[in-house]
Amino acid sequence: MFKNVKHLFFDLDHTLWDFDLNSKLAYQQIFKEHDVDLSLDKFIDVYEPLNLEFWRKFRENLITKEELRYQRLKTAFDACNYAVTDQEINLFADLYIEYLPNNNHLFPGCIELLDSLKDHFELHLITNGFNGVQQHKIEKSGLQDYFKIVLTAEAAGVKKPAPGIFHQALEMAGATIDNSIMIGDSYAADILGAQAIGLKTIWFHTTDEEIPEGEVVVHHLLEIQSLLGL
Repeated sequence: MFKNVKHLFFDLDHTLWDFDLNSKLAYQQIFKEHDVDLSLDKFIDVYEPLNLEFWRKFRENLITKEELRYQRLKTAFDACNYAVTDQEINLFADLYIEYLPNNNHLFPGCIELLDSLKDHFELHLITNGFNGVQQHKIEKSGLQDYFKIVLTAEAAGVKKPAPGIFHQALEMAGATIDNSIMIGDSYAADILGAQAIGLKTIWFHTTDEEIPEGEVVVHHLLEIQSLLGL
């Protein structure tokens, strides 16, 4: 299906690194250590969609990094009718960033996929996450040796789906639009953003989001192998 491909650009969170599972484990530790008398499952059910919405606002430059970290917790606890002080929210926000990289579950097939690709393609990461947190995730999950370049939105100064982050990544990798593919889970940030500059894409589809006609989609990471002729 894809010809003359030399460079594969991956998203990290929700694509290779199982963000939702690792995030839940970080909150599990926080709740236990600080005696939060609230069902973790109830909190996570409320928190996850709110977190995605606040990340969308952050991606679109509608809120700051600090507002993202505060509001997703404040709004989630309020929705659960659980009283927390600002001091507690700020503490939990800091602990969450500290604990998040300590749990490093990857999506099924991730390492097998990367092992099968590394001798045939140059692999890279483009992530909207923050420098320190993403680097810790990459190192602690054993992903660091697979990728030639890692470009975060914080380092790029612009977030996906803005064209600039994709152009920066291509330039850093010595790649071209014609010999590269973007692979990610976010249709808005990864797929439409990459397509806007002419990149080919593979959408890692893990939700019930409608699939527009003509999109190249996989539901398991190892399905990427056959698309690339492996």
